[in-house]
Amino acid sequence: MYQNYSEVLLKAKSLGPFIISVAVAQDREVLEAVKLARDIGLANAILVGDENLIGPLLAEVGLSSETVIIHESEAAKAALTAVSLAKQGKAHIVMKGHINSSDFLRAVLNKEEGLRTGRLLSHLAVFEIPGQDKLLFVTDGGMNIAPTLLEKKDILVSAMLALHGMGITNPHVAILTANEQVSAKMPATVDAQALVEMSAGGQLPRGIVEGPIAFDVAVNLESAKHKNIHSQVSGKVDLFLTPNIETGNVLGKMLIFYAKAKMAGLVLGATHPIVMTSRAETSEGKLNSIALACLAYCEKKE
Repeated sequence: MYQNYSEVLLKAKSLGPFIISVAVAQDREVLEAVKLARDIGLANAILVGDENLIGPLLAEVGLSSETVIIHESEAAKAALTAVSLAKQGKAHIVMKGHINSSDFLRAVLNKEEGLRTGRLLSHLAVFEIPGQDKLLFVTDGGMNIAPTLLEKKDILVSAMLALHGMGITNPHVAILTANEQVSAKMPATVDAQALVEMSAGGQLPRGIVEGPIAFDVAVNLESAKHKNIHSQVSGKVDLFLTPNIETGNVLGKMLIFYAKAKMAGLVLGATHPIVMTSRAETSEGKLNSIALACLAYCEKKE
């Protein structure tokens, strides 16, 4: 169980060093994160992109000129090359550089060189919240708009496996809805009930999965008692599965802006963890995402 990103970084370092394959690496902010990862002994990188643009940036951020660069000036080809390095076992995680997200993901899903598993790609956000004693995981507030039941199953499988890789071997999972009553008028509650049944039937990775469950009951045991709800996850939630992208997006931004949380995240559902952060993300945030990806990779390695 991790209380903060410092603990995540220490654990990931103890398992490394890892290799990051960076797609279209001519991005200063990404290279700054790569340098931080190298400096602390977490990971080294293979930079795929335009060598003429990458070279000057190496000097600016203080990366060694001996850093491995694979020259490919065309962005789509560079992304495919970066992805194929992971497929060939030459890299452990893949990181998006200076390329449009849809073009990058197109390479990830390439039928020949890509990293398909048959599962839906999804986003896992991880929050360090001041005053809380562990990290909180939320999926999917970044990629899938209105997932169906089977898509929610994919999203949940990917997230739970990632938590296993991070050492949370029996995660407490809350399938978030507006209340605890199953009603056809609120489809998210019907899906939640079905996912709980899947978990009971062994169709999901190991964990304690509950739903439908409202946010207050999930995070506060007194709320559960007040509603006469017996819950194994109340006050202990590791992972929230949100019913749609709006819920996940709003929850995440509220944690950042009101609770002053630090956030990092991963794209899951591929054969290798994918780091695809916003250009506005800080170098520290990118480094935290790299560390999470390294831990998530460990589940796949085992």
